[in-house]
Amino acid sequence: MKRRSFIKKSFGAAAVPVFLNGLPLRTFANEFTKLTAGSPNDHVVVMIQLMGGNDGLNTLIPLAQYDQYAENRPFVAIPEEGNRKYILLNEIDPPEKQLGLHPDMSHFKQMYDEKLVTIVQNVAYENPDMSHFRGRDIYFMGGGTNDYWHSGWMGRYLDGTYEGYPDEYPNDEMPDPLGLEFGYSMSLIYQREEGIPAGMAIIDPESFHQLISGGGIDPPDWLPDSHFGDEMKYLMDLELKANQYGDRIKEVYDAGINSPNVTYPETYPGEVEEGYKKNDLAWQLQIIARMLSGGSKTKTFLVKLNGFDSHAEQVLENDTTQGVHAALLYHLSSAIKAFYDDLKDQDLDTRVVTCTTSEFGRRVNDNASFGTDHGTAAPQFLFGPMLKQQLIGNPPDLSNLDDGNLIYEFDYRQIYTSILFDWMETPLEILDEVHWTDFVDSRLDLFHTPDGIDDGKGFAAVTEMSVYPNPATTNTNLKFTLKKAGHIHLAIYDLNGRIVRQLFEGNKVVGEHLISTSVQGLKKGYYLVRLRSGYKITGKKLLVQ
Repeated sequence: MKRRSFIKKSFGAAAVPVFLNGLPLRTFANEFTKLTAGSPNDHVVVMIQLMGGNDGLNTLIPLAQYDQYAENRPFVAIPEEGNRKYILLNEIDPPEKQLGLHPDMSHFKQMYDEKLVTIVQNVAYENPDMSHFRGRDIYFMGGGTNDYWHSGWMGRYLDGTYEGYPDEYPNDEMPDPLGLEFGYSMSLIYQREEGIPAGMAIIDPESFHQLISGGGIDPPDWLPDSHFGDEMKYLMDLELKANQYGDRIKEVYDAGINSPNVTYPETYPGEVEEGYKKNDLAWQLQIIARMLSGGSKTKTFLVKLNGFDSHAEQVLENDTTQGVHAALLYHLSSAIKAFYDDLKDQDLDTRVVTCTTSEFGRRVNDNASFGTDHGTAAPQFLFGPMLKQQLIGNPPDLSNLDDGNLIYEFDYRQIYTSILFDWMETPLEILDEVHWTDFVDSRLDLFHTPDGIDDGKGFAAVTEMSVYPNPATTNTNLKFTLKKAGHIHLAIYDLNGRIVRQLFEGNKVVGEHLISTSVQGLKKGYYLVRLRSGYKITGKKLLVQ
């Protein structure tokens, strides 16, 4: 049973006043709903859609099998000699693990050396579908080949995390759209099981604000009880929600900045047809950095880089290192580098993890049109300073193919489950709504824990915390145990996320600690006690009577 269904059935049907600890049960239900709504941290996920199916073998070359690679790809192979040879990515690894980067991914190499990149090799799912539309739907809905859901994994995650959406949003605690997608329409990834999506599509904040200004009305009562009426209500609700968020989107954009020390790339410096010269990813990431700088609380973003469907003219006939695919890989790596440089300058980088997604990889053999056809497995990339590992899995085995296609090693949901469970700190009951509890045990170990961060800040590691007495009338005690010494911040927050009483900030040694505080002066009601260590927050509910 969903949490919202449990709350509704447990508390919503009370016809007479029932009291618990002196509070009406209906009041308790309302406060409980607020308390369980929302994310436990300020982490952000940015998904980069590589539209069309990225050719993983020309992105990352298995160097121990280079001869086999070149033999299978006489028309598109990246050379191993010359001024435009591949870039050796991981020279400290044993030879059988070494990979070559496309020569236009020097920014990616810089980030890898700075431990800002994790590569997961051979990602797909069982019996992968090599259709663009179906493959994209599978990655966006968060299912497998035999699943046909009308909702997306981000939509289900956001719907479960933010109780009462859309009717109770925007509000003081969450004034921003839950998710933002750059484009003219919403993808399946943000669709909820019913009702309007959990995200919004925008072109850019200024254009979006101009588009929706002055529009949007409440759905009229006269809409017919029919499919047509349902569709009309859906469209009008969507327009109304857009208007509710329009001013806020422009507000945070205008309030934010981009680092003056960072220049976002605009064009590809190599040889490519004019339509692929412009870096269409950079401006999207630049807007996200500025919105986060301006105080946006939006949790997830979807940006897009089109052009990866490279059946023909993936490379130039006279130079396999240049052309459409080279330009796209340059756009990806240079834009990501600028994005994280911008975030770092503004102390925002540890809040953001970025992940690529593409509907499939390409076949091992190239074709006579200087391109590659639809395939199966491909690498996925994650970016950010909170990532733990750099290279996961083995290079693709070119001697062990399935009808000319690479065999997958990791299910994409092993990556996404780690993002939700470990990074976004999503409870199991919401992961159940996302349909990913089966992947919790096999999720990949991607992120630093507080006691594993090596950044000089000395974050402590909290093992447990308790609050007593609770409910409290005059005083309460906060007891917690640290398994590693370090810096902590302990405070009491109201339900809108504002600090009402700061209790401690500083270093604590390993062991058990007790901090007592008076609750006198606090209004009766519910509060949150939060102990922050690095990016990790441990929270407990507190009722003041």
